[in-house]
Amino acid sequence: MLVYALLALVVALLAAAQMGMLTGRQPADLGVKQGRLKAPSNTPNSVSSQADLYPDHPQRAEAMIEALPLKHGDASASVQALVTALSSLQGVSIIEQRHDYVHAEAQTPWLKFVDDMEFWVNPERQVIEVRSASRMGRKDFGVNRLRIEALRRTYLADSAAS
Repeated sequence: MLVYALLALVVALLAAAQMGMLTGRQPADLGVKQGRLKAPSNTPNSVSSQADLYPDHPQRAEAMIEALPLKHGDASASVQALVTALSSLQGVSIIEQRHDYVHAEAQTPWLKFVDDMEFWVNPERQVIEVRSASRMGRKDFGVNRLRIEALRRTYLADSAAS
């Protein structure tokens, strides 16, 4: 009996995912405001290179991740290299691209969960600030961190090859 109940739950979950019920809504407050990307999530499902800008944030330490270096100190070449690296990741779509900002979405293949990734060329620090967060759920089991670190490896490898 328990096996049938679990099977029914799995089928219902997959059906909900295929109907787009697990994608969540794009947050209305993405983007750069006063030199900052949106704060990390209040739950352990995001990473941000600007987490230290929010010293009282409950997930500050857990969310902290290193920013990306600029490619040869050039913002526009760095954004282009970033977009190329993002395009190489499975399930990632570029939503918005400007000379100093990129918003991308990453969608998981089976359950269609969506994570929002933001990148901003910080002219003061001469880095690409990074933020990646799940739209739904309380935990992401490190998926956002793993994705950003995979992106970092691809971005840096492409930078070294140039």
